[in-house]
Amino acid sequence: MDKGLIPRRYAKALLEVAQDKGLAAEIYSLMQALCRAFDAEPALQTTLANPFVSDADKEALLLAATGDAGAAKDLFSDYLALLARNGRLDIARGVALSYIDQYRGENDIYSVEVESAAALSDESRQRIKELIAKHVGKGTLECSFRVEPSLIGGFRVKVGSERLDASIASQLSQLRLDMA
Repeated sequence: MDKGLIPRRYAKALLEVAQDKGLAAEIYSLMQALCRAFDAEPALQTTLANPFVSDADKEALLLAATGDAGAAKDLFSDYLALLARNGRLDIARGVALSYIDQYRGENDIYSVEVESAAALSDESRQRIKELIAKHVGKGTLECSFRVEPSLIGGFRVKVGSERLDASIASQLSQLRLDMA
């Protein structure tokens, strides 16, 4: 069985309920916060998989990880209670990632990751955003910029599954292959 199937099904159900209640965008923000928490603290996943930690403590931990849930607090709490009842709190990260993907797909939101060898000026960032916007057409861009010194110069852009590598490191690597 596909390991991502169960999280996708939970995410789809949550998205449908959230849309019915007009809370899809708020849950989207919560799921992003939850993913950031998992990225910042890898031990969170280990704790959720630990059978000696009570479900109530796991639910409280996940609620705390998302911060202020605002209007979506009740729906998010109900979602966590459902995961707990079904013994699925350990897939919370997978559900969050799947929810984010599904929400982006339905709302024409593109996740853009830009890596550059040095910090980009505001003008450069804006120019990159404009170029990407032309490429994707309609839709909203969620851009993240990161400095990666190993690129030596240039940049890399990832939009969904598409990648553009205009870095010096990539060009040097290609030159080494051509010379070999």
